[in-house]
Amino acid sequence: MPSDRSSWPPLVYTDWQDSCATLHMWTQIVGKVRLALAPPVNHWWHVPLYLTCRGLTTSPMPYRGRTFQIDFDFIDHALRIDTSDGGRESLALVPCAVADFYKEFMGRLRALAIEVRLWPVPVEIPDPIPFNEDRVHAAYDPVQVNRFWQALVQIDQVFTAFRSRFLGKVSPVHFFWGSFDLAVTRFSGRLAPPPPSNPNIPDAINREAYSHEVSSCGFWPGNGGFGQAAFYSYAYPQPAGFGEAQIRPSGAYYSKEIGEFILPYDAVRQTAEPSETLLEFLQSTYAAAADLAKWDRAVLER
Repeated sequence: MPSDRSSWPPLVYTDWQDSCATLHMWTQIVGKVRLALAPPVNHWWHVPLYLTCRGLTTSPMPYRGRTFQIDFDFIDHALRIDTSDGGRESLALVPCAVADFYKEFMGRLRALAIEVRLWPVPVEIPDPIPFNEDRVHAAYDPVQVNRFWQALVQIDQVFTAFRSRFLGKVSPVHFFWGSFDLAVTRFSGRLAPPPPSNPNIPDAINREAYSHEVSSCGFWPGNGGFGQAAFYSYAYPQPAGFGEAQIRPSGAYYSKEIGEFILPYDAVRQTAEPSETLLEFLQSTYAAAADLAKWDRAVLER
């Protein structure tokens, strides 16, 4: 799938790390509304956000006979709440403390007669600050946020094309607001052993997420201590020899520290065909996981 290299924007994490941290908290607040109201789906697939032609969305959620959705618009830099009976509330995305965003957002929901009780504490990060107390995170650079979204638009297209090659169980392309990453996951169809404990994720959530054998890939903008925008790919449970597998393209490597294959975003963006380069990484890391774990590829693949 050819792509124009100019469509892949530069994305230097140090240029927008403060805005990234603030936006992460804002997406967690919105995401927790979806967690509270959407009917449960396996592997917590009812909680992520999804790419739109303007930003990110919750998709429609049920509420007392109505539906509503919440959209981040990273072109006009606004948050919009729309209801199925014609109601709309919006607020500008500008630099402001998480505590102020949380108060304003919850007030806009109430103005639409939507009452949602949230646990007002971020997840999947160390030393979380309750939303209503967080005045540490207050940055918002619209240029950098728009670049991040533009990168997600390109990546989402590649992930969607990669997803289409699989006939077995495969996730939608999700934006997980907990870990702040875009991801897609393929399943072998076999059960997996319980995963090890994660200090930032409750065991019940982790066990549901990894109840079955997977090959998963995704994209981080640099958060979580990694420090740079990068693609990742991992297998759970990890088959013997996975870390020594020959992976393409040449810029990819296996990180023993995190137990995943990594491909820096810039290594993709600077190639003549970024989409093809990324597809090569996704396919080769999946093939390594599937072959070493003896997946029935003839049945599972298109």
